[in-house]
Amino acid sequence: MYLLAVLAIGASGSRIRGLEDFHLAGRGLKLLLLTGTFCATIVGASATLGMAGLGFSKGLPGAWWMLSGTAGLLCLAAFFAERARATGCSTLPELVGSFYGDKARVAAALLIAISWIGVIAVQIVASGKVLSAVFGGSELLFMVACTAVFILYTAHGGQSSVVRTDLVQFLIIIAGMAVLFSRAMAVAGSGPLISQSFPVSTQMGGTDVISMILVVGSAYLVGPDMYSRLFSSHGPKEAKISAFASALILIPLAFLITSLGVFARFLYPAVPPEQAIPVLLTGLLSPWAEGLVAAALLAAFMSSADTSLMTATSVLALDLYRKVNPGASPGRVMMVSRATVLGIGAAALVLAVSLPTIIQTLLIAYSIFTGGLLMPVIAGFYREKLGLTPSGALFALLGGGGTAVLMGQNYPLLGFAVSAALLFGVSWLERMRWKRD
Repeated sequence: MYLLAVLAIGASGSRIRGLEDFHLAGRGLKLLLLTGTFCATIVGASATLGMAGLGFSKGLPGAWWMLSGTAGLLCLAAFFAERARATGCSTLPELVGSFYGDKARVAAALLIAISWIGVIAVQIVASGKVLSAVFGGSELLFMVACTAVFILYTAHGGQSSVVRTDLVQFLIIIAGMAVLFSRAMAVAGSGPLISQSFPVSTQMGGTDVISMILVVGSAYLVGPDMYSRLFSSHGPKEAKISAFASALILIPLAFLITSLGVFARFLYPAVPPEQAIPVLLTGLLSPWAEGLVAAALLAAFMSSADTSLMTATSVLALDLYRKVNPGASPGRVMMVSRATVLGIGAAALVLAVSLPTIIQTLLIAYSIFTGGLLMPVIAGFYREKLGLTPSGALFALLGGGGTAVLMGQNYPLLGFAVSAALLFGVSWLERMRWKRD
């Protein structure tokens, strides 16, 4: 019933009149819808199952997963949100292209498209785990059902459908997590939380926290899904205020969800960490409450999956397809966009079948695109003062992303260093060549 209700909400609403309506909701999002979709996008599988798993295995410092994201979001709001929205760009690769040219735009688009299929797949995996825990049966069947729902309403209504469902789903997420926390606290008492240390623990030291802040925080600072929200806003001021508000709303939610993992370790110490929420859900709640929390988890997964799907679609359709086919009509691009939604969703479902743990997979995806994109995007706002060149940005994108692909699992910060060295080093060499010529 919940999946059908979400499908109905996503299918309703205003008619899609053009590409800007489909990809950017007509650039008309005001504060309420914008903040709702920001928060719903962020609270996905990693911020529920994954972060509760961190709470189970590493204690309350596991909250640094979402707190790192809010730190990146606050930096985005403070320094770049208004400037990014004022450019009038439609995607993050287009913004990169406005800084460094078409080659850098294409490289950024490819880097994002590859990474974001993994992000979508994580949400699909999580939906299968939760529904299988609640109802029993095949995880694959539930994964297919959830994937079909968010693919259908995204292909139908684009960004407008995504935003409408996101606000409703975020309210359900808050209600469900609050119910589960209240019940776990009633059963376990406050003792498991009082005994916790923060900001570090014996299982999660200062180096781990710093690494997480840099990798995950960067994913929010230069995340293509974050920029898709900025570009869809009514104006620069709404973009800035909404990013600030979303970060502040998510801070207490980070501690609440991580606490669920702490309670699960106290009550069910033998379960796998990322089963912390499902085991609390099935072990502590009455049937109606169990249904509410299961719906909240589905809301978290699907609201992140649909935004990621729409982001990857916009990148492929607007930054790659139109680049290859500059004479394509808006109607043709719209048709390709809808077909791309179906193709990316199917690819993510195939990948989801063979994924490892949620947090591990997202760290890999985040390392790949932030390793290539962080330095060129942030430095791009100051490119003239820094003397950056298109070749420097292109080498930074490819070198940083490639390093993360090859070595990101063992050295998650190495991509940043390689990207920065190439960005400034190649730019300096190119400027020297220009002077000689």
